[in-house]
Amino acid sequence: MNWETVIGLEVHTELATKTKIFCGCSTAFGAEPNTQVCPGCAGMPGTLPLFNRMVLEYALRLGIALNCDITRKCSFDRKNYFYPDLPRAYQISQLYAPICRGGQVEISQSKKINLHQIHMEEDAGKLVHSANESYMDFNRSGMPLLEIVSKPEMSSAEEVIAYLEKLRETLLYLEVSDCKMEEGSFRADINLSVRRPGAELGVRVEMKNINSLKAIARAIEYERERQIDVLEEGGTLVQETRRWDDEKGESFSMRSKENAQDYRYFPDPDLLPIVIDEDMLNKVRQSLPELAWQKRERYVRDYSIPESEAAVITSHKKIAALFEELTMEAGTDKAGTDGASNAFAKEAAHLVTGEIMRLMNNTNTEPENLSIDTAKLKTLISLVLGGKINRNAYKETIEAVFLHNAEPDKYIAEKGLLMLDDDDAVTKAVEETIKENEDSVNDYRSGKEKVFGFLMGSVMKKLKGKGNPESVKKILEEHLR
Repeated sequence: MNWETVIGLEVHTELATKTKIFCGCSTAFGAEPNTQVCPGCAGMPGTLPLFNRMVLEYALRLGIALNCDITRKCSFDRKNYFYPDLPRAYQISQLYAPICRGGQVEISQSKKINLHQIHMEEDAGKLVHSANESYMDFNRSGMPLLEIVSKPEMSSAEEVIAYLEKLRETLLYLEVSDCKMEEGSFRADINLSVRRPGAELGVRVEMKNINSLKAIARAIEYERERQIDVLEEGGTLVQETRRWDDEKGESFSMRSKENAQDYRYFPDPDLLPIVIDEDMLNKVRQSLPELAWQKRERYVRDYSIPESEAAVITSHKKIAALFEELTMEAGTDKAGTDGASNAFAKEAAHLVTGEIMRLMNNTNTEPENLSIDTAKLKTLISLVLGGKINRNAYKETIEAVFLHNAEPDKYIAEKGLLMLDDDDAVTKAVEETIKENEDSVNDYRSGKEKVFGFLMGSVMKKLKGKGNPESVKKILEEHLR
């Protein structure tokens, strides 16, 4: 009999504010341990929190973008538990009146994942373990977080990855988080259960803070099979939190899963409720940037770019910015009004989704680290569209620009990559090819059109690859009639 997998996610994303949520300490990543700490985020007695207003604005940006219901009077609560890296022995979070309720994340044209809530909270510190000792680093303590809690509506690792990618894309375009999983600024807790089709939800098991999409997919497949094996052997599952070990490809029990009452939530007496009026919401709405899905629709509509290319271009904000710099420089910002401009935009799309992505992959360049002179790329697009260089020369020069920041005109001149603009030379090469390949010429004239490619290649070889293909094709066709 089949089993159904039911998955819900709790995603924690660190916000891109310059200071922490309740004090003025820096949020910069990579500082020496315990150098970005004050009495407040270290939990010293007598200190009081001072709320960072930018955290509220970032939360509203995400809530509006995901069509959440905004809580007009939200408040903070204390989540009480003891752990060495939680200096006050409680975490300031939101339970009773979170900033956002509801909302959706569209993972495909046919499926949307509903959200339970989004709430603001502070991060804990970090424990650093050695062979025999553990050390506490409080730099992370008090970092501003948004916790995005989905409903249990995902059924596979593929859907989870699609959800996380869409959520990460939205956060990046909104500029509220850098979403660097390797730095812990975008991490997910997986809540997974299995059941027979149509049955009640099974016992939920949580796996915490897995730091890569690949590891998340592996953890889901492992946990699903583990639960099914336990149940099919007649065992009983317990609600618990498990740790995923990606090197071993296994999960291990950490502790029994706590419920809300175990944390003894109560309203934080040191923080007043936050009242959000319509004027504040309107200002945030008006400040929202164009999101990835909106860009995709615009590119397809205005430039007639294939949806697949539009999806690649908008896969990261830095890639979309490169494409838009190319099209703006070419005067295609008012697309659809000029055929030449539209052709330039289409060629720019081919360039970004083809050669640029290939070179990024070959050099392990992450989108956020991409740096390339768009003026030089624009020059190359103009040259290839104008028939000055052929496709091979185009690709070669793009690579030189990408790797060495080469000057296109100088590189093309030094390498002799300009195409011949001489009909007499082309005609001579065509006549020689026809004379040397009488059998192939006769085959073509008798209806074997595939021979034409061979004859074209022979002419191009005589021209050392510098012939303009359109010119060569035209003159060769004339001589074969």
